[in-house]
Amino acid sequence: MQTNILLFAVVRLSDRHLLDEVKRIAARERDVTVELIAHLAEVEERGLHHAEGFDSMFLYCRQILLLSEHAAYGRIEAARAARKFPIILEMLAEGSLNLTTVGLVGRHLTRDNYREVLAAAKARSKREVEELVARLHPQPDVPSSIRKLPEVKPVVAPGALLPASAPTPAPSALPAPAVLPPAPPRPQLVTPLAPDRYKVQFTVSAKTCEKLRLAQDLLRHAIPDGDAGAIFDRALTVLLEDLARKKLAATDRPRPSRGTAPGSRHIPAEVKRKVWIRDGGRCAFVGKGGRRCDQRAFLEFHHVEPYAVGGEATVSNVELRCRVHNRYEAEIFFGPHGSSHRVREEAAPYLCTNSQTRSGPSSHAAAQPP
Repeated sequence: MQTNILLFAVVRLSDRHLLDEVKRIAARERDVTVELIAHLAEVEERGLHHAEGFDSMFLYCRQILLLSEHAAYGRIEAARAARKFPIILEMLAEGSLNLTTVGLVGRHLTRDNYREVLAAAKARSKREVEELVARLHPQPDVPSSIRKLPEVKPVVAPGALLPASAPTPAPSALPAPAVLPPAPPRPQLVTPLAPDRYKVQFTVSAKTCEKLRLAQDLLRHAIPDGDAGAIFDRALTVLLEDLARKKLAATDRPRPSRGTAPGSRHIPAEVKRKVWIRDGGRCAFVGKGGRRCDQRAFLEFHHVEPYAVGGEATVSNVELRCRVHNRYEAEIFFGPHGSSHRVREEAAPYLCTNSQTRSGPSSHAAAQPP
């Protein structure tokens, strides 16, 4: 099928039909992947890649099958695990396991534990599977260390080099070399080592490093060895308590709420506390299929009945939403570029009389806790 015809056919699908097609195609892709893995296992077992002129299955998959390095590695790992434990192919086909999971647990499977381990890994996220592996094969704690990273030297673009045959001009006449942009920062690293033990790795500035050393000196009476992990835990505890007070109105001695004036955008502290506890500190949006969003970052207080049409800041009318779902529901109600201010004006005759005294821009999204 030509790509333009395919795209034309896809854009004409209804929402329900489109979602059904995506599920069907994903299932078909899993079936094809399982079929490929089974064949790769047999190719390696027979040594056919050697007969084709390759000393490894990896090079065969890269150069003959044109798989990416990541795809080749994942499928070879799965093929080797599936030869020992064929149930892996069944679980890959049904979608209860994926290639990432098989790659993580495959080398730790034995005849005695494979059923239990595969059942525990079923439908788990990568982080959860890493924690499972840490229980299967615990690693010792990593030693605390602080080291200065080498300075990043600018990389001169190859095109900026002068030809070997060209006469060397005076230094003042040399053009400024073209400097390539610095490489993107390496991602922060959190790796499970053993049950309830993690390795955390990140980069800090010289000023932050000096703060850590000062904290180590001041806490020698409580933490004699200056363990950075223990200091990090103490600092996070204080930070979270401070954030809870500022953003969620958390307190040990809450005062009775004075309520909110009708039509006010202000969300009382008592409402914030109760909503945060009720929704468990995560987005409360529930999709059409009954799945609840599990996002805990970029949360916002959301009016179920929009403020723009008279929704009040009560516990029953306020829920937590992640930024994406808050915007999504606003676009459903107001349209992609809807103006809540315009909606309020149009709805004014149907609202209580004091709604006409409200001023300032109206919005479907409420105040945001970070």
